[in-house]
Amino acid sequence: MNWIRQKIDQVKEPFEPGNKLEKYRPAINALDTFLFVPDHTTKKGAHIRDAVDLKRTMITVVIALIPALVFGMWNAGYQHYIQLGETPAILEAILHGAYKIVPMIVVSYGVGLGLEFAFAIMRGHEVNEGYLVTGLLIPMIMPIDIPLWMVALSVIFAVLIGKEAFGGTGMNILNPALTARAFAFFAYPTYMSGNKIWVSEASNVDSISGETILGSLAANKEIGYNTAEMFTGIIPGSISETSTLCIAAGALILILTKVGSWRIILSGLIGAAVMGLIFNALNIEGNGLTNFPWYQHIIVGGFAFGIVFMATDPVSAAQTTRGKWIYGFLIGLFGIMIRVFNPAYPEGIMLSILLLNVFAPTIDHYVIQGNVKKRQNRLQMKTVKTA
Repeated sequence: MNWIRQKIDQVKEPFEPGNKLEKYRPAINALDTFLFVPDHTTKKGAHIRDAVDLKRTMITVVIALIPALVFGMWNAGYQHYIQLGETPAILEAILHGAYKIVPMIVVSYGVGLGLEFAFAIMRGHEVNEGYLVTGLLIPMIMPIDIPLWMVALSVIFAVLIGKEAFGGTGMNILNPALTARAFAFFAYPTYMSGNKIWVSEASNVDSISGETILGSLAANKEIGYNTAEMFTGIIPGSISETSTLCIAAGALILILTKVGSWRIILSGLIGAAVMGLIFNALNIEGNGLTNFPWYQHIIVGGFAFGIVFMATDPVSAAQTTRGKWIYGFLIGLFGIMIRVFNPAYPEGIMLSILLLNVFAPTIDHYVIQGNVKKRQNRLQMKTVKTA
């Protein structure tokens, strides 16, 4: 690796302070820090209290996303071919899914990293590695046939409004990937909801049956999938959100590497189960979502993906230990509540996480204040006893 180090040092010389290309130093440094451990520490924003740097933390999340991404490619191809009455081979299905999904990933990274580099040069700071994850998450939570220009606009909105407006990586209060999805949903609702957008369209098929389970339940229709199909993810839905099995594999990677908070994941599942059980007990007629078993609420839609990969974002999530329990529980609780009470939008995890992103600092504040008061009370009791 020494010769690579020497070559990079030679390339960096014109960009060093005092030279002609000094202004563009952050851009060339991005290549250096991508290949080698950076020799600087974080001064603000996200802090990694470990020998592992931020880049390798982000790479760990990318690795955890791979099972859901690969399955999403296969499922996209499978859902496409069964509309034609065909049963595709595994490779054939994956190739069709990759044909649709890879361009979305390229657009997401191209546009997003372009903006990251531009802001780094303009502000004179280093290029942050946070977009390594965001750039992959955004395509993974989109419908399969969303136009690429909508993906690009969603990325621009997420980077500018959801991230750079607050100061960049480590300073944002909202999850950038969910900010992109929220923008796409409210700006282009016909491309983000309905029964046709979840399946890659076949030109020679007159009618596409690609309605999601939640969409069917919201319309009080019968669903044709069993629990095993829901858990494995062989159902229509956003690209990488359907397979709870693959998402669980990613969650295991995040927990074992201590990159993702198991407290947020577990408390989110508990919150969803509690709200699901409440609705099951009420047994409200005329709303299929209230009678949907609580455990199936957890394994369909974007709930599992959101609670594992979005809610655990170390920047926008709660930071205190007790705060993480409260934060995750409320995300699960509100996620199912919004899903049931809003038939026009039967997936509530996105809005739930964004809402709790806003309140995360408040949760941490009151947790800290509660700890301070407890210590003050203990101190006063000791003072009284010794007096």
